[in-house]
Amino acid sequence: MLLLVLARATRADANVESIEVTHVRQALKEFTGDDFSEADILTAASSELFESKSLERTLENAARKLSKEHRITILDCLANLIRADELIRDPELDFFDQVAIALKATPSEIAGLKVTAT
Repeated sequence: MLLLVLARATRADANVESIEVTHVRQALKEFTGDDFSEADILTAASSELFESKSLERTLENAARKLSKEHRITILDCLANLIRADELIRDPELDFFDQVAIALKATPSEIAGLKVTAT
């Protein structure tokens, strides 16, 4: 799910920057332990052409199965990716909002807040 969201985010503003692809590769390595090539990222970014369901519907279905921590990770990585090229455009914010809504993320999850003590 993380690959799909981050790869698609690189195309949110129709301007795929190499720094964004590098950022996606690093985030995926950090959170999955797997190396993804630039080609893997670009293929996933354009995968909507081959899908029968929209990203929003895919995320809505996945939201039921994702843990709070996983939703926070996806949103945190997405926010960091959007900031990667230091220019934040309206389509990127719209994409973030769509992902957060589809994941049914709470305000605390969107802010990256989680319980650290009980």
